[in-house]
Amino acid sequence: YRKYIEKDNALARRFQEIIVEPTSKEETIEILKGLRERYEEHHRVKFTDDAVEAAVEMSERYITARCLPDKAIDVIDEAGARIRLRNMSKAPDLKEVEQEIEKLNREKEEAVANQDFEKAASLRDQADKLRKKKESMGREWRDKSRETDGIVDEEVISEVVSKMTGIPLTRLSTEDSARLMQMEDELHKRVVSQEQAVAAVAKAVRRSRSGLKDPRRPTGCFVFAGPTGVGKTLLAKALAEYMFGDADALVHIDMSEYMEKHNISRLIGAPPGYVGYEEGGQLTEKIRRRPYAVVLLDEIEKAHPDVFNMLLQVMEEGRLTDSFGRNVDFRNVILILTTNAGADAIKNESAFGFQRPDEDSSYESMKQRVMDQIERVFRPEFLNRLDDTIIFRHLNKEDLKKVIDFELSKVRTRLLERGYELVLTDQSKEFLIEKGANLDYGARPLRRALEQRIEDPLAEEILRGAFEGMNTIVVDVVKDEAGKAMRLGFRGEKREKEIPEVALAAQQAS
Repeated sequence: YRKYIEKDNALARRFQEIIVEPTSKEETIEILKGLRERYEEHHRVKFTDDAVEAAVEMSERYITARCLPDKAIDVIDEAGARIRLRNMSKAPDLKEVEQEIEKLNREKEEAVANQDFEKAASLRDQADKLRKKKESMGREWRDKSRETDGIVDEEVISEVVSKMTGIPLTRLSTEDSARLMQMEDELHKRVVSQEQAVAAVAKAVRRSRSGLKDPRRPTGCFVFAGPTGVGKTLLAKALAEYMFGDADALVHIDMSEYMEKHNISRLIGAPPGYVGYEEGGQLTEKIRRRPYAVVLLDEIEKAHPDVFNMLLQVMEEGRLTDSFGRNVDFRNVILILTTNAGADAIKNESAFGFQRPDEDSSYESMKQRVMDQIERVFRPEFLNRLDDTIIFRHLNKEDLKKVIDFELSKVRTRLLERGYELVLTDQSKEFLIEKGANLDYGARPLRRALEQRIEDPLAEEILRGAFEGMNTIVVDVVKDEAGKAMRLGFRGEKREKEIPEVALAAQQAS
């Protein structure tokens, strides 16, 4: 209209412009009630009043790219088709008759091949009788299915909208409810310690799935701060894997790539006329295609200040407008921002050794310093929109022992496939922590120490055939004459054990 009519005044004044606005929820419900009879007749189903109202409510809340009444009518149409298809599955008796006919046909072909024509004629007559029986049974079943219409209720509408959007909306089953209540335990299988952080994200997910969250805001907005290598990014990955069954479901964006003002357009898409306009934004496109997601913005303090202005809209209104002018819905997203702000304060606290930082007084002191630093880095209006700012604790010796078990779980699984069980003594774990761990850098140096001190020498020992005829590899400390630990050593043992139980334990650890 703007391109061809509005710019031509002579043409535009010969038309009356009528703006058709989307209908309200109440008007849409009345429209659907008027259309209900037509759709019931077409799909041979019955729509309850609750289903009609749920179609309007859910389409308005979750299908954001389209307008009422169009999207609500589509939901009703698809729900009717879904129930009709469920009712159209073949009757079990018909399947049995079809199988019997196929069997008779095979026997008839064998009889013809053996030139037993009398038997073949008898089998043909039996098959003809069964075909007639099948036709009469089919007519009876169709007549009966016409009489018994399916019912489309609120639960079916939830299934349809969930299928269209990818957002889990169906009523929680007893099994799902129990699983959500055990969410902290599941996350702790991947994340060591950090009870406060795990509890905060678990509460946000439970609030969302129970339907109590604010419908206009994202599921949760968190800032994760704390020492490096203590599980900030790992918790986001574990959460994505728990919710979607796939760690790749995490939308991970490194904010150090958005330090310049001109880079910000990559998040929402380049403006018209610029290279990459047709491709859309790296953030908006991913959320538009998967609106139920975990978004991790890593090292947020490195981003340009304009990124924070953009995030204010996401955190308050739960939406963002991309370069095409489309509203992208962030209301079902868990937004996690990680920051290294306050790293100097944390480093100063870590000078006391392994146990000191995890004492409550030291942790509270460190937390206050980090919060002061965060308040200096981020603006008040940004911090005010967060659900929680979570300061991660340092890892102590016991935590690092668990990290060793987690990191070696994949090695254990691979060794089990070759018939070996890997066992580490407590002394070997303490040696690894003493030689390979650094409190300032968390668990990452320990991963390197495991590669250098266990995986590399163990690979050489296996290739050398040092464990032939053994089923257990024990990792222990080798001491000098003075009793001082020098290095780690490996010895093979023949033990009586049940492989399935060990395999199960390794699988649970991984």
